[in-house]
Amino acid sequence: MKKIAEEPVQLSDLTVPAFGYEMIREELISDLLGKDAAVILYWAGKRLARKYPLFTIDEIIEFFHDAGWGHLQIKESKENEITFHLTGDLIRHRLETKTDPAFQLEAGFLAEQIQTQKKVYAEAFEHPKKKDGIIIFTIKWDEIPFM
Repeated sequence: MKKIAEEPVQLSDLTVPAFGYEMIREELISDLLGKDAAVILYWAGKRLARKYPLFTIDEIIEFFHDAGWGHLQIKESKENEITFHLTGDLIRHRLETKTDPAFQLEAGFLAEQIQTQKKVYAEAFEHPKKKDGIIIFTIKWDEIPFM
């Protein structure tokens, strides 16, 4: 009997329990990085963005969904600033159960993506709104192009 070749499993088709993801993110990484965790995660987010370059805001939104980072939406766009809201069950849970949850990985990722897309220097700031269960990211940039 001839064996039928199975289709390779696509990474995007797999899921991981939130418990395992949160254990690594909130417990292990924090323990390993210590007091410098937020800064290191910001730069790690920028590095991830360089490994996964995206060319539109819609691609960034899709990436957040695919990575399990939450539902990202543009809330306001100005000349030198863009504001995103990040929501989702995991976001709300983290805000409700953690004393000081950090979203610097996502902030660094957004800063680098916007920097690359606009070809300017950009920086991101996170503003957790625990009562509303959302994270507000403000990305600001100068109109000075980078090389």
